Amino acid sequence: MSQKMFCFQCEQTAGCSGCTGNAGVCGKSADTAKLQDELTGALIGLARACGNNPKTKNTDQIIIDGLFATLTNVNFNDETIRNLIGRVNGEKTIVVPGCSACGSQCENTENYDMSKLWNDDEDIRSLKSLILFGIRGVAAYAYHAAVLGYKDEAVNNFFYKALSAISEDWGMEELLPVVMETGKVNLSCMELLDRANTETFGTPAPAEVSLSVEKGPFIVITGHDLYDLKLLLEQTEGKGINVYTHGEMLPAHAYPELKKYSHLKGNFGTAWQNQQKEFSDLPAPVLFTTNCLMPVKDSYADRVFTTEMVSYPEMVHIGEDKDFTPVIEKALELGGFAEDKVFTGINGGKTVMTGFGHGTVLGVADQVIEAVKSGAIRHFFLVGGCDGARTGRNYYTEFVRQTPSDTVVLTLACGKYRFNDLDLGTIGGLPRLMDMGQCNDAYSAIKVAVALAEAFDCGVNELPLSMVLSWYEQKAVCILLTLLHLGIKNIKLGPTLPAFVSPNVLNFLVENYNIAPITTPEKDLEEILA
Repeated sequence: MSQKMFCFQCEQTAGCSGCTGNAGVCGKSADTAKLQDELTGALIGLARACGNNPKTKNTDQIIIDGLFATLTNVNFNDETIRNLIGRVNGEKTIVVPGCSACGSQCENTENYDMSKLWNDDEDIRSLKSLILFGIRGVAAYAYHAAVLGYKDEAVNNFFYKALSAISEDWGMEELLPVVMETGKVNLSCMELLDRANTETFGTPAPAEVSLSVEKGPFIVITGHDLYDLKLLLEQTEGKGINVYTHGEMLPAHAYPELKKYSHLKGNFGTAWQNQQKEFSDLPAPVLFTTNCLMPVKDSYADRVFTTEMVSYPEMVHIGEDKDFTPVIEKALELGGFAEDKVFTGINGGKTVMTGFGHGTVLGVADQVIEAVKSGAIRHFFLVGGCDGARTGRNYYTEFVRQTPSDTVVLTLACGKYRFNDLDLGTIGGLPRLMDMGQCNDAYSAIKVAVALAEAFDCGVNELPLSMVLSWYEQKAVCILLTLLHLGIKNIKLGPTLPAFVSPNVLNFLVENYNIAPITTPEKDLEEILA
């Protein structure tokens, strides 16, 4: 018999407080939630075991895999989660072989009971949740970097420290530094992934991307993993199959080593949470490479494929051999559209732009600085973050639409699909709306902000720059913690503040960083530009 769940790690959580029924709003069952808690408890046990014992060459990757698999909308498959639990427990046996034969349990190595966390004092639970959800986001970025052969020992070592801290009987004074360190480590991890991507695929350059789909067989690839896209492009080359990105894969069109493939045609679909409608009866397969998977509907269940840490019951999973033959065969079988199909973004636009990473923006820094000095650019807005289905997210579309013509809107992550097809015109020879890339490309925004602050000989908080962020899941948590680590203040956050942040912790953030919930576009714009 299925039992009740407790989960409040993402923004869509029921009643803005927590999913406590037989299934979460995301579609995750109570049984799956229990297994994810068991996996997390096992990871904490493994981390503690490594406190006094040397890890093996496999331990880091097992920790990262386990954390990544517990992100929202990544893994709905109980079998794969059980396998991960087995891997974690098996690794702990290798790290501390004597424990399996020991008749006396001890807290040094035993798996952690997550109910202790969920039933703890609300302030302690809040800070530990910030650490846990934050390192889940960091682990996703570390995973993508590792796929390309890039690792950072300091980042990997922090996972053990953070996991162990969750099991400690610590107060707020001891936990808060670990919360802030999570943001510091995430900055290093985003820098690592930025270097991995640019050194592997080239420096992103502005690209106009069509939202239409040409007739004939095609494949839609979604998620974040650029290496998976590269392998798919290699395996489909010359087969008469076009490839279209979806969701956070859109920025791939800006990378020289990816856009050189002529059959990488454009981007399909709008916001990721519209997939159940947009994939219905789609005459093409969809390959999920990372999070953003929603419960699969019968109307397209025969054409969904997963890889990496993504898994869903009964869907075909592409393993470590990365042989995409089943996806290719399904594309040829379905045949695609009989004629070219014109699609639009949420606001009716037929194309979108991407590729305005720090390499591009800083390449025209003199132009930007002169535009600010002359008064042509009055203000910069960073409007981005992780998107969700909540109706109130229309705020971001209206906010961007109402920004004055002498302002620039920088955006990144999947929240941009609310407005990235809007034509805001140009300013100082630059587009007023510039997509900087995926959620991890918050690093680009940080690089640009720091460079501008140096150019104007001021602090980042003194720049004519405001951050209006949407939050949905764990990657948004670690990015927010990075901004706090850097001392960045005056952030507007919404559409609701995280349910796991207690009133006392929220008051701390408001008092020390002036983080405020969004209100209305009109009111917030007036306040910012006053």
